[in-house]
Amino acid sequence: MQKEHINVPAGKKAGPPLTSAIKCGETLYVSGQTPMDLHTGKFIEGDIATQTRRVLENIKMVLNECGSKLEDVVKVVVYLTDLNDFAAFNEVYKEYFKEPYPVRTLVGAKLLFTFNVEIDVTARLN
Repeated sequence: MQKEHINVPAGKKAGPPLTSAIKCGETLYVSGQTPMDLHTGKFIEGDIATQTRRVLENIKMVLNECGSKLEDVVKVVVYLTDLNDFAAFNEVYKEYFKEPYPVRTLVGAKLLFTFNVEIDVTARLN
């Protein structure tokens, strides 16, 4: 099965040695997205709700660039620096994902810089 590497915004290489997404067959794997503006590389500061929205908007952008959408997401992996942010994170999460929700793993983690949340997803392609 052939892999297609996709960088978002189109043609822009990520800073670290990674690819924004990889299409493999009918599956799309999206790298962990952080609260960073994908066009400028600038970190988006703010509370967990603000950062979560930025991360999920980044995921939407990558999915759209690859011909997919949030409704196609089947698995979500979430990393939170502070598990006390769980409730506030979930409120924003429910703005983006509707029932039936994708399967999800959520763990507490120490993240790079001052990111409070990072999310990666796996989606099906139409």
